[in-house]
Amino acid sequence: MRLSIDVGGTFTDLVVDRNGVLSLHKASTTYPDPVDGILDAVAVAAEQMGTSVAAILSETDLLFHSTTRAINAVVTGRTAATALMVSEGHPDILVIREGGRTDPFNYQVPYPDPYIPRSRTFEVPGRIWADGRELVPFDEAKVVAAIEDMKAAGIEAVAVSLIWSIVNPAHELAVAALLDAHMPGVPYTLAHQLNPTVREYRRTSATAIDASLKPIMQGYMHALKTRLTAAGLKGRIFAVTSQGGLVDVDDLAERPILALNSGPSMAPVAGRYFAAEEGWTAAIVTDAGGTTYDVSLVKDGIIPWTRDTWLGPIYRGHLTGFPSVDVKSIGAGGGSIARVDAAGLLHVGPESAGSTPGPVCYGRGGTKPTVTDAAVVLGYIDPSFFLGGRMGLALDAARAALKRDVADPLGLGLEDAALAVIDLATEQMVNAIEDITVKQGIDPTGAVIIAGGGAAGINAVLIARRLRCDTVIVPDVSAALSAAGAMMSELTRDFSITAFMPTRRFDADRAAAILADLTAQAETFFAAAGPDAFAKRIELAIEGRYPSQVWEIEVPVTAADMAAPDAVARLVAAFHARHQDLFSFRDDGDDVEIMNWRAVARCRVAEESRAHLAPRAGHGPGVEHRTMTFRRTGSVEAPAWRWDDLAPDMPVEGPAVIESSFTTVVVDPGATAVKRPAGHLIITL
Repeated sequence: MRLSIDVGGTFTDLVVDRNGVLSLHKASTTYPDPVDGILDAVAVAAEQMGTSVAAILSETDLLFHSTTRAINAVVTGRTAATALMVSEGHPDILVIREGGRTDPFNYQVPYPDPYIPRSRTFEVPGRIWADGRELVPFDEAKVVAAIEDMKAAGIEAVAVSLIWSIVNPAHELAVAALLDAHMPGVPYTLAHQLNPTVREYRRTSATAIDASLKPIMQGYMHALKTRLTAAGLKGRIFAVTSQGGLVDVDDLAERPILALNSGPSMAPVAGRYFAAEEGWTAAIVTDAGGTTYDVSLVKDGIIPWTRDTWLGPIYRGHLTGFPSVDVKSIGAGGGSIARVDAAGLLHVGPESAGSTPGPVCYGRGGTKPTVTDAAVVLGYIDPSFFLGGRMGLALDAARAALKRDVADPLGLGLEDAALAVIDLATEQMVNAIEDITVKQGIDPTGAVIIAGGGAAGINAVLIARRLRCDTVIVPDVSAALSAAGAMMSELTRDFSITAFMPTRRFDADRAAAILADLTAQAETFFAAAGPDAFAKRIELAIEGRYPSQVWEIEVPVTAADMAAPDAVARLVAAFHARHQDLFSFRDDGDDVEIMNWRAVARCRVAEESRAHLAPRAGHGPGVEHRTMTFRRTGSVEAPAWRWDDLAPDMPVEGPAVIESSFTTVVVDPGATAVKRPAGHLIITL
């Protein structure tokens, strides 16, 4: 048995894989300890499966876990008190940053604060040159004095990022030895080990973020393992990473920066699977939860990657400097709060009601209307069938809150106000999708929309119509798309070496040694993965640029090509082709400068799940009718079909809804939905 758990801002999703048959379960996310919510979700599964929590955990071989704990700690400023140690003369790396402003001529916008305050930045005497030579010797006595100052300041974690440590790490390793001796038990991160990139700000920013998360994430991972083991878990726990892969939880505790966007990174993995099932090579993958709306674009079956991941607003937030799955998130979900400002303008989000107290209709003390409340008022969500009837919704309270905070201030009727909330949320979601398609020169009309997340079905058809996409796929596991994606993922580890080498002076022996080193590191990773690891593969790449360029691009290479007599010609040709694909031009007469060499090790620890829920018994009548309100028709009596009872290949014409225990899919007028034999819905416009 395998379990996949995704701890979101509102709900904790659990997917159980029992002998290749999936089942989906949900419980509210708990604060401040998310482990309670995880055990609640397992308890829900145990009740529905007619067994106990201990029995489920004892049968579990593998548990996959993703969490928002790391990103929440950064966003809320609840990370550890962290010190930064940099080379003498370079204390302002995080202050100067990398440049860039969204409004370069608005000088009233204050300069962003550094991730670690300048007052907690300490200079390390000594300097390594770009070729690895020691220019200024390391001064141990002054470093020890700085450590004593850190101890007096109550420092809880330390980030160490010295100039050119990626070429010669001797000084960083010397600092580490002194920290072990004088601040035992205080976690630290060394830049050359975490993120060996030539970009000074990105390397330092990544190191600072990682170090600041170590105390909280090490404590959380320890509590997770301890409590689940005490509850009966026998198997291994793997954590989902921002890179769309898996790592052992002990490894994540040592590199917690990998967990920053762990949940959203899995949606594209699952979305690619469902798009391929229906023959689509381009997919707009959406994941609408209670707090955020995450979007990504899978093109030609390739998961999108980026090195420009910002925590907070672009240029004003903090750059992780770490490669991750390219997912854009906005504050628009089922729990997004609707309000009217003093100027009479309607806003939806980014503030969210979360799980506590949650939307007004939850009846948990929430007083501010949300997108979910609007959907209940419009008749889309059945108050008596939420979470399969396990949780009743307070319709009258939702109507009263929406009338007070939205309808009356806008001078609208209740249903018109609810439609306005849905329309505005839809527009914000469309804008997010256009950022990754239209604004990057990609026509969204040639892509299918994968509607994931518990709140995705409310306006997926409206979004498709605005983008002029003619097909929407709603997986049967859509309410836990990220958790399902973890079932399809692999154990991964990224290794890189910085070694400058222009192709006009290509050193074949040195290149072979670098690739051999990377391959050896990958093989060590495979050995640590255990005897059950299989489908092992190593993907090699270089990061290079034309001599006149500032930024590098990644170009995949193979060991066979690099060992060939014409290795340089093959490498240059591959670079030109990749540059043409990315930027629509190439410079065939120019050389290529290689800056970094990379290897990604991948292996599986379990067979890929079939990614569909097991057929379930019906809940009663297959269809009922209730009053629903649509922009194009007004209030009408429309059918509400139960997903489980819907016959395969039977068309459902809009207006209608299709509801399950975990989500509601609104089939707007002019759309037609069909349930595939595998269980997912295909909606055509």
